[in-house]
Amino acid sequence: MNNYLPTELYPEIEPNCKGTLSLDSLHTMYWEESGNPSGIPVVFLHGGPGAGATSTHRRFFDPTYYRIVIYDQRGAGRSTPLGEIRDNTTLHLINDLELLRQHLSIDRWLVFGGSWGSTLALAYGEAYPERCLGFILRGIFLCRTEEIKWFLYGLRNFFPEAWRTFTALLPPSECTDILSAYYQRLMDPDPAIHMPAARSWSTYEGSCSTLLPNPATVSYFASDTVALGLARMEAHYFIHNIFLPENSLLDNVHKLHDIPATIVQGRYDAVCPIISADDLHHAWPQAEYIIIEDAGHSVWEPGIQTALINATDKFKTRS
Repeated sequence: MNNYLPTELYPEIEPNCKGTLSLDSLHTMYWEESGNPSGIPVVFLHGGPGAGATSTHRRFFDPTYYRIVIYDQRGAGRSTPLGEIRDNTTLHLINDLELLRQHLSIDRWLVFGGSWGSTLALAYGEAYPERCLGFILRGIFLCRTEEIKWFLYGLRNFFPEAWRTFTALLPPSECTDILSAYYQRLMDPDPAIHMPAARSWSTYEGSCSTLLPNPATVSYFASDTVALGLARMEAHYFIHNIFLPENSLLDNVHKLHDIPATIVQGRYDAVCPIISADDLHHAWPQAEYIIIEDAGHSVWEPGIQTALINATDKFKTRS
């Protein structure tokens, strides 16, 4: 390998194969493979929970080197039923990921995830460290109580306009418990009730995800499939404290100390503030820690995008 590190996304590619995997009597999961069928396996864990993956996510990985696995977590994206909260917990998602690995006859893989994807990557790795070649994590979210409260209330300090729009859906009496108020609306079976709430929740997150205003990002978050999956799943996981004991991801990260890892974090990430990445790095000092000084939360922030592409390229020397 030469010393050149790429800064741009790899070219667009199409999947070599794709399919659906029955998870249980209710849920079916979409998956796809692209790149080198004989290459080093890497699995992409999308954010949210509930945001789903896109074709652009394939482009973080050199298709001549990596066997790229993209999938939509249960209840998200092209997995069905969209927005379904029944039988949908962190343990289910961990087991789904392991089922997919077995289905694809993969022994070990590189785990790549940002935001909620970093949460799930840590949870999966702590459950199955022997199946992980390494980790590339971005926009760290540990799902602690203070992080959820920050998302619902603290963001007002940096994005008061977006927060005002977010809470305008609710009467003032319900703004003291935004999560319960939104949860009630998002779980209502009537689309006339749950869709406006979903779009409001998702647009709020999209509006706060970039350092500078980015209408394309907001538009993506406002689309019906993303909004419904994201808002329902986030409210569901947040109200149940992601179905894990408080601080369990940090308490168990010692299980990953011997596995190569890179953490990429935007200094001005308002959605997942840098304190979580800092806490993770202190609990996992063996991990490479890269702070992007001029970036917010989004994976598409130029500095974050470049750092992640560089990380996937540098991992070639570790494998």
